[in-house]
Formats: sequence, C-alpha cells, structure tokens
Amino acid sequence: MKLTVRNTLLTLLLVLSIALTACGSAAPTAAPANPEIILATTTSTQDSGLLDVLIPMFEEQTDYTVKTVAVGSGEAIKMGQEGNADVLLVHSPAAEVIFMTDGWGKERSLIMHNDFVVVGPAADPAKIKGMKPVDAFKAIEAAGATFAARADKSGTSTKELGLWKKAEIDPATTKPAWYLETGQGMGATLTITSEKGAYTLTDRATFLANKDKLQLEILVEKDNSLLNVYHAITINTAKWPKVNYDGAVAFAKFMTDPATQEVIGKFGVDKFGQQLFIPDADKTDADLGL
Repeated sequence: MKLTVRNTLLTLLLVLSIALTACGSAAPTAAPANPEIILATTTSTQDSGLLDVLIPMFEEQTDYTVKTVAVGSGEAIKMGQEGNADVLLVHSPAAEVIFMTDGWGKERSLIMHNDFVVVGPAADPAKIKGMKPVDAFKAIEAAGATFAARADKSGTSTKELGLWKKAEIDPATTKPAWYLETGQGMGATLTITSEKGAYTLTDRATFLANKDKLQLEILVEKDNSLLNVYHAITINTAKWPKVNYDGAVAFAKFMTDPATQEVIGKFGVDKFGQQLFIPDADKTDADLGL
C-alpha cells in the first residue's frame, strides 16, 4: 500500500514537472504586426493628465506604441476623415454622428463624460455666478466683459457657440471687442483667460488640473446643457485600408475594459476630492440624454 502511494506521488510530481517545463518554454505572445497607432484626441484628455495615466497602461498591456495628437475634436475628426489617425477619442457628439453617418468611422464606443463649466475672475464683473448658462452668456454680452473663446472647432468651441446661439447672440460673426478668439487648446486658453481677467467655457477636468496656476473660479456649473461626453471611434478601413485597425480596436477595447473604466472613475479623486471623469462604458448614449 505504501509503495503504491509512493509511486502515485512520484507520478504526479513528474506530470507537474513536465507541465511547468512546457509553460516555461512556451513562445511569448506575438507582438502586433503593426505596433504603432496614431490617436487623435482632444486637448482636454491631454491637459487634464488622464492620458498620462492611461497610455502607459495600454502600451504595457498590449505592446502597442501610441502616438498621441492632441487637438480640438474638430481637427481630430478631420484627421480621421483624411486617414491621418487610426483611432479618435473625442467629445463632439453632433459632429461624431455625422462622421459615422458619412462612413468615416467603423465603431463608436461610449467611454466617459464630465461637464463644462463657465469660469471667470472672483470679482465677476458681469455678475453671472449661479446663473443658467444662457443667462450668463447674455449677462457677459450686456456687460461687455471679456470672453476668451477657443475658436478652434473643438468640442468645447462647438458647445460654446451653441450656448451663444441659444442666447441669440453671435459674437463669432460680429467680432465685438470683448470677444477674444485664442485659437488655442483648453490649457492655453485658460491661461489667457486668467491673464485677461476674462470668462471662458472649459471642461471641468482641465480647469481643476490647472486651477493652482489660474486666478479663476467656477461661476456657472451643474446644468444639463453642460454635459461633456467622450467616445472612441475606429476609422473605417473601407475608406482608408492602411489604417491600423487592429491597434484601433485594441485601444477601444482597452478604454471600455472594466479595469480601465475603474481607473478613469478614480482619476483625480485623490488630488481634487472629486471625479474628473465619469466612466460610461456600461451605458448607452440614450442613458446620457444624447
């Protein structure tokens, strides 16, 4: 009986040894055939610091290398139309729908949202604090207070122009002296706004990430019209066969993965005491009122 048990144990040890040896000699996971992807994204994802966390994670997990081009959503979408990007991460829903309808995008995935806020100097010369966004824009125009506009076809610029339209004011066309077009990204525009003692519309994440360097305060916030939603979009290979579609899909899957979504949800909480982005991969556009 003892000999039988001993032989059984020896057999199990031999099998285990063979299995471990096989695992140790297994070929490593094949590297991507095309290891570089071009990500066209908004300045807000870059200026907020979120990509500084997510891109290294993605590269480590997948062996892809990401070339990030941070521009306004309008310019990022144009890059997709011209085949100069493999994947987009943008926040201009109306323009994105047109992009998809026209066949430039293949898949569009809901990633996250935050919100826009109107910021300005503590003195608040136009007295907009606590107003509804449209009323605040009317008050800024009535006071002739300086407003810094990105004017770069970004998602933020599109949102801003939409609010002016609702206020029945068109400063982008009439070019009043108080309307300052920066042509810059969000971080640079916030710096100009602070230097000029002006007002501007910004996403909350970029403002909080740069707040310590600015003489600005949040004056208008938490209105349904200020929702700021981000999607990842892969480029349609029928339009541009040479785009790195596999890499784009890998990036989109990474952004919607529960572990990544958890990181997005926690980003900024330790420093600012609040979420800078709300993860949304388990929701639909309809859930967000889009």
